[in-house]
Amino acid sequence: MEFERLKEIIVDTLACDEDKVTLEADMQKDLEVDSLSLVELHMALEDELGVSIPDGEIGKMHTVKDILDYANNAKA
Repeated sequence: MEFERLKEIIVDTLACDEDKVTLEADMQKDLEVDSLSLVELHMALEDELGVSIPDGEIGKMHTVKDILDYANNAKA
């Protein structure tokens, strides 16, 4: 998955400011992700990737780069 595609998913799912979505952006501090929006993002990523992400796994991903790395490893 490319960063730009992940950025689109995050912006669409979380309705956050596109300028805030960088590889270094912290999901909670910078993007203000709460538990409900994390579930929504979890489902959107599963749909996009076509893989099941184990519960609790997405909570371990603190930055956008963590999600991108996970997505690229899941597709490998």
